[in-house]
This record gives sequence, C-alpha cells and structure tokens, in this order.
Amino acid sequence: METSLVPKPINGKFFTPGVVMMSIIALAGIGFVVFRLFQGLGSVTHLSNQYPWGIWIGIDVAAGVALAAGGFTIAALSHIFHRNEYHVVTRPALLTAMLGYTFAALGVTIDVGRYYSIWHPIIMWNGSSALFEVGMCVMIYTGVLYIEFLPVVTERFIGNVNLKGSLARLNQPIDRFLRKLDKGLDKTMFVFIILGVVLSCLHQSSLGTLVIIAGSKIHPLWQTPVLPLFFLFSAISVGFPMVIMESLISARSFKLEPETKVLSRLAAAVPALLWIYLCIKITDMAIRNTFVYLAQPTTESIMFIIEMLVGVVFPLILLSIKKVRKSPNGLLISSLLVIFGIVINRGNVFLVAYHPPYATTAYFPSIAEIIVTLGFISLEILLYRLIVNHFPVISHD
Repeated sequence: METSLVPKPINGKFFTPGVVMMSIIALAGIGFVVFRLFQGLGSVTHLSNQYPWGIWIGIDVAAGVALAAGGFTIAALSHIFHRNEYHVVTRPALLTAMLGYTFAALGVTIDVGRYYSIWHPIIMWNGSSALFEVGMCVMIYTGVLYIEFLPVVTERFIGNVNLKGSLARLNQPIDRFLRKLDKGLDKTMFVFIILGVVLSCLHQSSLGTLVIIAGSKIHPLWQTPVLPLFFLFSAISVGFPMVIMESLISARSFKLEPETKVLSRLAAAVPALLWIYLCIKITDMAIRNTFVYLAQPTTESIMFIIEMLVGVVFPLILLSIKKVRKSPNGLLISSLLVIFGIVINRGNVFLVAYHPPYATTAYFPSIAEIIVTLGFISLEILLYRLIVNHFPVISHD
C-alpha cells in the first residue's frame, strides 16, 4: 500500500448512462414497494400459505446479509488483528456492509405481512425463537455499522461546517461537537468492532437454524444439523471476495489504480477458507449418506452441483494460482464466482430445496418481486456512489 493513499471524496461525475439506467430500475422497484405497502403482499407477489418466503427473503435478506460479511471480516482483520495494510479497504467494506444490512432490513420489512408491526420484537421478547435472535442481532449490528461509519462523517465535516445566514452562529458549536464525538469514537471504537464481529457470527449462523426448523420440507442435500456452521463459514468465506470485487469495480468506475497488492494478499486466504468449507461439506454428506441424491437427475441435484462447482471448486482452483491472484481480472472473475456461489446457495436453501407438503403449485417469483430485488440492488449501488463522491471513503492519490 502506498503511504500517499488517503481516504478522500472522489468528487467525480455522478450521472453516467449506467447510473441513469439503475435510477430507472430503482424507481420502478420503489413504485412496486409503495404499491405492496398499500395493497398487500398478494397484489405483487406469488407468495402463498405453502410458500411464505420468496426471493425477498432468499436473495434480498439471506444472500444480502451473507454478502455484507466483508464488513466484519475486514474490521476484525485490520482492527482486532492489527493488520494495518488492510486499512485502505476497510472503509469501503464498512460502507458496503452498512448499505447491505440496511436493505436487508428493508427486505424483511416489506416481506412481513403486517409491516407496521416490525418493531414488536423490541418489546415483545421470545428468547426461544431463532428468528427473534436473528432480528435483534441484525437490528443491533446495523446500528453498530452506522456508529462505525461516524468517523468518516466527522472527518468530512470537522473544520468544514459552513452554514449560511442565521444558521452561521451554529458553525462553531457543531464543529466542537464533532471534534468531541470524533475523540470519543476514537477511544471506544474497539468496543463496537468486537461487538460487530460477535453479532455477525451469531445471526449468520442462526439463519441456518431457521432452515433446520423447517425439517423435512428442506431437501436432504441441504438439510443438516450443521447448517448453522455452513451459513457462518460460507459468510466468512465470501467476505474477502466481496471486498475484492467492490474495490476492483470501484477502481474501474472511478478510473483509479486498483489496490492489487493488498487485494492479492486478501485473495491468498480465500482458498484455505473454501477448502475447509468443502471438506466439511463432503464429510457431512458422507456421514448422512446424501451422495445418493446426486445420482438422480433432478433440479435439486443439478443446482447443488452448480453451487459447489461454480461457487467453491472453480474459485478455489483459480485463487490457488499465484498468477491469477496478481491479476486484477483474475481476482475479479474468481471473486465473482465465490459471490455467485453464495447467492446460488442461499437461493437453493430457501427456494429450490423448500418443498412444503400439500403444495398445489410451485413458487416462482413475480415480475414485481424481481423488479423490487433489482431496484434494491440498484439503489444500493447508487447510494454507494453518492456517498463515496462526498465522503472520504475510498483511498486514492
């Protein structure tokens, strides 16, 4: 990492043809969300009593939360283990996690029938519920992420508070407050870093517990008592690839030099994580004797093979090659494979593997559900671009 690289606002052009296209998709998604809030789930989704969860849970929430794991993995690496060379990618990873958890919470909100009661778990505790634990951990960790991002805000405005007119007398008080806040955060941030890592490990694994509760409704290829371990370890495994992908795409979008040396070091740890995950997976299948299902030409067996080959085996092989790790294109392709594998895994677990008894028709997402999901992704990218344009997030010369 070059010592001259410091976090600064990009101050680049915001509107591009791609931004305009994503803005249209985001507006369409928001429109369907508003329609859903006033007309109910049945007006825009294909959900039913047999299929109570769809892509808003399987993709927007389960996959979204897993892909946001880069926030706590990089925070642990750079702050807890004091690997200072990774500070250059810490803030972008934190911003990605903050936006990811925010939109995952929005996904849960619009998926709940009585969305206006989403706050009930705060005061109506059910300590024996895995969903309660997930909800509380996600809610608290989202708040922790915003606290972790506060130093970026204070750094941006300290010495730059410039209110006009009658509000000008507030400039000095606000500046003093920001300086005190920044000093207090500097002394206590380690508490929030540790809390974030603990909370992330708790709810990432508990999402797997939710699937275990479904019992025989889940196909045996995915239904296992160690599913919480798989969910946690797969989230940790995708943390670094998500940071690599975000860093490389940001560099290309803003025409910056990619941090290839730092990203290559991150990528070197990914094959070991994928190898451990693969070994645990194979051992679990051998103990439960579920290899027999792979001999059956079903949708479940095909999707399982795609998940393992594309998301685990191929990137494991690619990232084990030093030449690939030193190439920005190689890093990007390998990271995208891991990310794709996680999305497929969560989609398989929550959608493909789920077969409720007495179901008369199979679930397939409606056009509105797909547009809302694409709208959330587009809006998240737009907010990321807007924030890095005005706040010191990305380090550059």
